[in-house]
Amino acid sequence: MNDDKRFLKLPYRLCVGVMLLNRDNNVFVGRRRNEAGPEHVNAAYSWQMPQGGIDEGEEPYPAALRELYEETSVRSVELVAEAPDWYSYDLPQEILRRSWRGRYRGQKQKWFALRFTGNETEINVRHPAGGHRAEFSEWRWAPMDSLPGLIIPFKRPVYEQVVAAFSQLAEN
Repeated sequence: MNDDKRFLKLPYRLCVGVMLLNRDNNVFVGRRRNEAGPEHVNAAYSWQMPQGGIDEGEEPYPAALRELYEETSVRSVELVAEAPDWYSYDLPQEILRRSWRGRYRGQKQKWFALRFTGNETEINVRHPAGGHRAEFSEWRWAPMDSLPGLIIPFKRPVYEQVVAAFSQLAEN
């Protein structure tokens, strides 16, 4: 069986993503650390929203809260919206074997929009709560419509779908 057919038979890794909005409806983005994962291969597109895997037996919303906390230390949030669909992306074949030991073809993600209700001093990406390894080296707030241009190109269609799903939130 050639690599293309083997690739198509691989499952997607189930994940969640969080669009964290501040009071001005700007979105939290973090700059990925170089060693944060082999699927992040382009320094020109190193900004992204918090996201991560769903543990076995875990529901998506609690997974989103856990991932947000593990990556940013943030707990002060309110649920604003849930994306109506799951969005997926495929890894480029050249990095497929280096990511997740070649077990997944990409990710299938459920996204949540959360309102940050705390003080910015709560955000800590360099030393996240619970002793988790830092995935981001810095963070900032960005306009929602800028998000697709910040993410690595193979993930861009997912970000476009997420922005479309939550675009009405930027208008309020």
